[in-house]
Amino acid sequence: MNQKQSPLLKLVKRYRLFLLTILVTLLLTIFNRDLGIKALMVSGYSIEEMASFIPPIFILLGLLDVWVPRETMVKYMGEGSGLKGIVISFVIGSAAAGPLYGAFPIAAVFMKKGVKFSNILIFIGAWSTTKIPMFLFEMSSLGAKFAITRLLIDIPGIIIMAYILSTFLSRQEIKHIQQRAESL
Repeated sequence: MNQKQSPLLKLVKRYRLFLLTILVTLLLTIFNRDLGIKALMVSGYSIEEMASFIPPIFILLGLLDVWVPRETMVKYMGEGSGLKGIVISFVIGSAAAGPLYGAFPIAAVFMKKGVKFSNILIFIGAWSTTKIPMFLFEMSSLGAKFAITRLLIDIPGIIIMAYILSTFLSRQEIKHIQQRAESL
């Protein structure tokens, strides 16, 4: 028997981990007030940080979605883009600012726009490891030799991992990921 779920039950199911986290934090606060307060302060800081990054990212996503036609994205980053798509993925990912969770909404828009799956993975890899500000910090703090060596190892590593992941995922699994991105 397939009954329609109530909206409240659907909401609870969707946010069950978040609700569980709140419950655990409340229990922690009841049994250890100092630790509970510290956990709430860390959570508040994280929410504040996300609130400062997410709105600009969504504004840029809206502009990308409206201003850049799908055909352009397919041409430069789609299935037939080759080396050009890889380089563009690296440049966009490396020039990005903000925490890694900001890359995923952009990756979802890339999927909607027809960007090749491996290029999306390269973009996420570049965002997480080859950011220009991080490279400059490493140059000044850890020395040029370290920073350049790490960058020269990371670039082929990201490409290899992206192509391995793309190879191991079936077209059906990739299509399922794309459909989920389009439904967001």
